[in-house]
Amino acid sequence: MSLNLLSPSADGSRLAPVETRHAPLFCFALLTISCALASFALACATPFAAFAVIAAAMLPLRPALLVVTGAWLVNQGIGFGALHYPIKTNTMLWGLAIGLAALAATAISAAVLRALSQSRSPIAFALVLALTLACAYGAYELVLFAATPFLGGAGSFTAAIIGRIGFLNVVWLIGLVAACEIVRLVNPFKPGHAVS
Repeated sequence: MSLNLLSPSADGSRLAPVETRHAPLFCFALLTISCALASFALACATPFAAFAVIAAAMLPLRPALLVVTGAWLVNQGIGFGALHYPIKTNTMLWGLAIGLAALAATAISAAVLRALSQSRSPIAFALVLALTLACAYGAYELVLFAATPFLGGAGSFTAAIIGRIGFLNVVWLIGLVAACEIVRLVNPFKPGHAVS
């Protein structure tokens, strides 16, 4: 089975599990559902860098930023609503910092993908996704670390914690790409495909 998903499509998109016109809605649904699952399972370790890479690989920058913002809002809603994060200024500011970090990761992802994804080879594009994730995760962590002088929490930036969260982002990126490949294979949005 060839991974056509990882090759740029004819219309220039890089990750195309569905038709271009359905991509924003599909990406939004994929990332908000994934974010909800990750928020309940991982709480503060939601893999926003992986989400940023997927959004940037599927969509132009502006819609990608909107989709990642939607995922972040889901994360915050679950955190404050269901997981009962304390309603304190510091906690809310950390939530905002996470949102800004996720947007920075999305912008970096879009820039890296724009600069590097020229190859139609699935293996080359997989390597581009890996490099994009590394850059996105670096930007995400850098923005969060930049907030520590104001919000505290610098002790959470140990090699073990950063490595564990980085590994989670790798696993989530692989899972999200696999989900996109499955959708591409069974694509319910194909023209002429009856949805029952």
